[in-house]
Amino acid sequence: MAEQVIVGTVGRAHGLRGEVTVRPRTDSVGDRFAVGAAVVAGGRTLTVAAQSWQQGRLVVRFAGVADRTAAEALRGLDLWADGVEEPTDADEYHDTALIGLAAVDPSGRPLGEVAAVQHHPAQDLLVVRTPAGERLVPFVATLVPEVDVAAGRVVIDPIPGLLEEVPDAD
Repeated sequence: MAEQVIVGTVGRAHGLRGEVTVRPRTDSVGDRFAVGAAVVAGGRTLTVAAQSWQQGRLVVRFAGVADRTAAEALRGLDLWADGVEEPTDADEYHDTALIGLAAVDPSGRPLGEVAAVQHHPAQDLLVVRTPAGERLVPFVATLVPEVDVAAGRVVIDPIPGLLEEVPDAD
């Protein structure tokens, strides 16, 4: 069985017939939410019965979800599907390979753990869970000089204020 990846998150119910809005978290929306496609939510397999775009929102109806009450019960659940193994370049990583890696500084001192990866137009960001809370680290070579998936760690060379609060100078 292939590794599971998040392909979307269920939003609120749409109408009275069991449809829900979905926030896609995949580049392959048409394939992942095609009629007949299967996704897993909360330990339950759901089959897409219909999908459409309405006012810029993806609206999906799943087989067996027949009314608004059943649709509301899905709200907030992540939708998972089998991942597709795609080749990566030497300096590219799948999100699933990064999540859970220990974050350490160049000397090996623990900083936290990679909790998620956010993709933005300018650059990707690592969400690092630290003792002070979650921090966003731009995923650029200057700040993240080393990723060693086999060793289970990512080296972060933090600038002041990146992972902890910097005291005021006054």
